[in-house]
Amino acid sequence: MSRKGVLLFLAMSAIWGIPYLLIRVAVRHLDPETLVLGRTLPAAFLLAPLIIKRGWFRLVYKHVGWIGAFAFIEFGVPWYIMSSAEKHLTSSLTSLLVCIVPLFSVLAHKARVRDERIGPRRLLGLGLGTGGVVLLVGLDVRGGSLFWVAAMLLVAVGYSIGPIILATKLAHVPGPAIVWGSVSLVSLVYLPWAGTHLPSHISAETIWCVATLSIVCTALAFIVFFELIQEIGAARSVVVTYTNTAIAVILGIVLLSEPLKVGIIVGFPLIVIGSVLATSTTKPVSATL
Repeated sequence: MSRKGVLLFLAMSAIWGIPYLLIRVAVRHLDPETLVLGRTLPAAFLLAPLIIKRGWFRLVYKHVGWIGAFAFIEFGVPWYIMSSAEKHLTSSLTSLLVCIVPLFSVLAHKARVRDERIGPRRLLGLGLGTGGVVLLVGLDVRGGSLFWVAAMLLVAVGYSIGPIILATKLAHVPGPAIVWGSVSLVSLVYLPWAGTHLPSHISAETIWCVATLSIVCTALAFIVFFELIQEIGAARSVVVTYTNTAIAVILGIVLLSEPLKVGIIVGFPLIVIGSVLATSTTKPVSATL
């Protein structure tokens, strides 16, 4: 991976490692619909001046179909499910279930490009990363609802398909335009309900959580994520979910008093090693005569 790819990978690890904590705190006082609106509407307003200045509105309108599909499977449905699930599951378990994304992504990419071979090093990396996550947080299904565990698997499927849509259908559309179109469409869908069911009182803590989710974890995050996809590819970019989980678990332990398990000591190194292997490329062997 290039130096730029490493920097983008680390940035995404940090930016998408904190949403699980923020969501867990925010849903104590907000309905999932309201939280989704709070994540998308401010981001839409923040990006609007850039879209107008660059003249991208017509481009968004031209590709509104695929942008809408991306928004549906990457924003609208997953964020509602995740916000609902964190009322029943710990942030650690939620992040673990999202870590299945790289495996789904590899399978989806393989199904689309049948003649592309997945090298043994990448397979080993995916296996080590997945095994590390399991050891890190544990599959404590007893602590949550099986229904919401299954729902989070749907989120993982959506997250594995989203980057493929970006790479194949929206490759020539600027990242900020896609983000703006997506959050705008999602906010319009959730506005009728969430806008009329706001709580009578919102704490400052909740406001800060929602603001961070919208500005940092949405508007900024997806722009960085698009750069990461261009640098290392759609299939490999989702491996960032491994390091996201490590950060999410640490935050859960420190700030939410979630249980510290023995698997953390063994799981974290495996996640790092697995991420490096899964995002690496196999150098071609030169033939000698």
